[in-house]
Amino acid sequence: MTSADREFDIILWGATGFTGQLVAEYLATSYGANGTLRWALAGRNEAKLQAVQQSLMAHTSGMAVPLVVADSDDEQSLRDMVARAAVVCSTVGPYARYGTPLVACCAESGTHYCDLSGEVQWMARVIPAYQATAAASGARLVHSCGFDSIPSDMGTWFLQRQMVSRQGVAARHVKSRVGRTRGTASGGTIASMLEVLDEARRDKQIRKLLADPYSLCPEGTTGPDGRDQAGARYDADFQRWTCPFIMAAINGRVVRRSHHLLGMPWGEDFRFDEAQLCTSRAQALRNTLGIGGAMLGLSTGPGRKLLQRFLPAPGEGPDREQREAGHYELFFHGVHPDDSAHDMRVRVAGQLDPGYGSTARMLAESAVSLAQDPLTCGGGFWTPSSALGEHLLERLTSRAGLTFEEVAID
Repeated sequence: MTSADREFDIILWGATGFTGQLVAEYLATSYGANGTLRWALAGRNEAKLQAVQQSLMAHTSGMAVPLVVADSDDEQSLRDMVARAAVVCSTVGPYARYGTPLVACCAESGTHYCDLSGEVQWMARVIPAYQATAAASGARLVHSCGFDSIPSDMGTWFLQRQMVSRQGVAARHVKSRVGRTRGTASGGTIASMLEVLDEARRDKQIRKLLADPYSLCPEGTTGPDGRDQAGARYDADFQRWTCPFIMAAINGRVVRRSHHLLGMPWGEDFRFDEAQLCTSRAQALRNTLGIGGAMLGLSTGPGRKLLQRFLPAPGEGPDREQREAGHYELFFHGVHPDDSAHDMRVRVAGQLDPGYGSTARMLAESAVSLAQDPLTCGGGFWTPSSALGEHLLERLTSRAGLTFEEVAID
């Protein structure tokens, strides 16, 4: 299946939500309407879609982006929608609650798909359930195309490419360390996190799956990595104290899945871990306690009710000025297998709010890559680096405002 076989290159599903509108604005600003990219807005409420359509006309020379009305509770409407597109780009979460019927329809119809999912338990269900169907139809399905987990996944891939090119060997251990970051939590991300916590509270097997660092790899996969960092820890390579990074729970599993999908080119003993850099031991301890307290609070009824008064709800987010003032950076330290003098470090950075502005651009460019780039992977479930690789790297750096660069090790 190629884009030429379908009416649209991309259908943006969830275009009326907060993040969906940001993706739509980026596509309109970068690609216009009915130009080199044929795309449409989709959702269940036609009046809301029309409002988004009108708001985009200033970016599209007055041309109206087409609309598609469908409902996640109406399977036939989903089938009709996906049959019209080469790619469906979904911002509708929590995906465990709303995403499975759409994934099933895409897998069956040969329609490519990408989303923003950070819900490990859901991905661990749908990947084995629909892998054979997608492989047969040729549908490429790519989860986690936002701040979780493109910087971590593509950063590790980029580091390893540089390491092999310069040193002739891959790093057997990659340390991802989150540096200076300014942004606000996404209401959709929080809703997805609550969905994960609710499932884990109800089901012991879900708790076991979430604790497994290889839970997104083929069943039975084991390796040297253990549980994600849970406390304050000093990192001698960075000469800094670190604390847990809340997105490590998804990012690490995506990176390890990429390694398997790529054929384990970094060795069977490849290790990956992710944490947040801190300015002092005291800060690392404070952050650790704060994260632990927040997660404990969100796991209980009274605590959740209290904390939700201060957290954004789905559909809510920062204004344009706040989004444009955001930024983030991640460092990736590749440990040479034989000689630490040949370790390597790269920096991945973005100049917008990570959870909204930059995420919208990363997701949009992932969808365009699926629609237009000459990809070589077959049908099935992939990660950003294993499916899109070099094509996505070029789009991220030339269009989406990210930088990938080798930096000196202090």
